[in-house]
Amino acid sequence: MKTKKVELVLQPNETHWVGDGFRVHNFIPGGYHLDMERMNPFILLDYNSKYVFPPSKKPKGVGVHPHRGFETVSIAYKGKVAHHDSSGGGGVIGEGDVQWMTAASGVLHKEYHEENWSKQGGEFQMVQLWVNLPAKDKMSNPKYQPITNDMMGKVDLLDDGGLIEIVAGSYNDVQGPASTFTPIHLFNAKLNKEGKASFNFPANYNTALLVIEGSIKINENELVPTDNFALFENEGEEFTIHAQENSIVLIMSAESLNEPISAHGPFVMNTRQEIIQAFDDFNRGKFGYLED
Repeated sequence: MKTKKVELVLQPNETHWVGDGFRVHNFIPGGYHLDMERMNPFILLDYNSKYVFPPSKKPKGVGVHPHRGFETVSIAYKGKVAHHDSSGGGGVIGEGDVQWMTAASGVLHKEYHEENWSKQGGEFQMVQLWVNLPAKDKMSNPKYQPITNDMMGKVDLLDDGGLIEIVAGSYNDVQGPASTFTPIHLFNAKLNKEGKASFNFPANYNTALLVIEGSIKINENELVPTDNFALFENEGEEFTIHAQENSIVLIMSAESLNEPISAHGPFVMNTRQEIIQAFDDFNRGKFGYLED
């Protein structure tokens, strides 16, 4: 089995605000040559690194906005978010949970800090991924998958090394609960100090990780500290991570979609004409209605 090597490690860039509730570093699309194509179907990764929000009577967040052509995957590490969309999906994502929203043919969407959490304030830490859909599925019906932590597949590591939480795909033959349109692996590796885990993905899969807490060594030679992102080469299959302290690592790997990407704002399609159609459909009210 050939080792999958690190292509680059990215430090977090400057933060920007999404609405008034999400202070994010953007890794995908990011610097170097990390455009939407490079990690496709992972076409966006916004990371709200640990940030303390003061108590607020009015929940902070992002008001009503449209999406078409992809899925949003929100992973909560600290804090709580309430979400609603125009297809009737929604709920509260709490610490350790994931919300997997398939916008597909189009939804209106809003997300705010959960009301009671907002009144208390506290540490907030989240990841949002955009997962591209293949052309044949971009206009399928929207759907919503609430994935609570207790639904996730879990694999205990040897020697009290920690555990792997499986959101999508499989690890050591244990399946995650998320239903995906193409082969996707999405895990949280929660490692104790000196804990080790190995991963095996096809060489051609686009693969990366984000260190949420702690610091790790990849393949015993590449140190990746907190809030840093590591992109792997599309060669080799296997790599290891070794926790230098108690650590949480988001692992992502997926089969590439070898299809053209045409993206503008909240719409990701295959052609410019489809983007124009998306704006037209949105302006005509075809995405439904959602009160702000």
